[in-house]
Amino acid sequence: MDTTFDIVIVGGGPIGIACGLAAQKAGLSYVILEKGCLVNSLYNYPLNMTFFSTSERLEIGGIPFMSINAKPTRPEALEYYRRVATSRQLHIRLFEEVSSITPEGEQYTVQTPRQTYQGRHVIIATGFYDIPNLMRVPGEELPKVKHYYKDPHFYAMQRVIVVGAHNSAVDAALETWRKGAEVTMVVREEGIGNRVKYWVRPDIENRIKEGSIKAHFHSCITAIRPDEVDVQTPDGLVTIPNDYVLAMTGYQPNFAFLEKAGVRLSADEKRHPAYNPDTMETNMPRLYLAGVVCGGMDTHVWFIENSREHADKIIGHIKSR
Repeated sequence: MDTTFDIVIVGGGPIGIACGLAAQKAGLSYVILEKGCLVNSLYNYPLNMTFFSTSERLEIGGIPFMSINAKPTRPEALEYYRRVATSRQLHIRLFEEVSSITPEGEQYTVQTPRQTYQGRHVIIATGFYDIPNLMRVPGEELPKVKHYYKDPHFYAMQRVIVVGAHNSAVDAALETWRKGAEVTMVVREEGIGNRVKYWVRPDIENRIKEGSIKAHFHSCITAIRPDEVDVQTPDGLVTIPNDYVLAMTGYQPNFAFLEKAGVRLSADEKRHPAYNPDTMETNMPRLYLAGVVCGGMDTHVWFIENSREHADKIIGHIKSR
């Protein structure tokens, strides 16, 4: 089995696949290494999720994405990216997590539990969905606390606290409420987030206004226990009976992985990785970043629709050499 390539691509999400398509088109040898299933992050999205973007803005490699809805759903996206990967016979190895990327002369050694690969260039396209932002409060380690939300039926007839006020939190609150959960939202800010999908915002605001979903704004959880949660509100500490906490507090890239590979991060809280925006090359020669991982903690800067162009930038730069 050949293990030496022009390019090793780490991450089999939409942007990793886009990089593979661009490499294939350029006649470069490549392999895509993905730690989970194909487009693993999208697979772990909530079952009923609808994208904010229209289907044409989620297309990669110039391959049309047809949807029966104005906004495509998670199942449609999974089907699209799977068909892209299989129809183009992309060289992808799934369930093979990269543990290290080490420079050795004019190439990189990329290590997984199964194999050692050599790549003259490496593209990191790992996204930011792997590590949740923790609340760092007592009791957060309890099994009742979930940082990923999948299916609302599980929470039927349960007392659910949803932490956060952006798209994932609002979707979780509305869907679990509609399945019969008693839902309370705990929000640090003064109201529902500005980035919430415009067709969903009136729904959540009306449910809060009528009292169907309770909401504590300018508030935060201070402690979690098996049957209740303490919430600090502007009116003082409130203890709420509770079965589950859905902490929709966002996610972050695997900074330790980037640093181990030699990528320099900014010293401030944003932790922006160093790269040339014209070529996407990092401070490490021939090591590139693609997709939302480029944003550091600014996880609302890069999306599929505005980072799919990274693939052509990177492959163009590699070809120019």
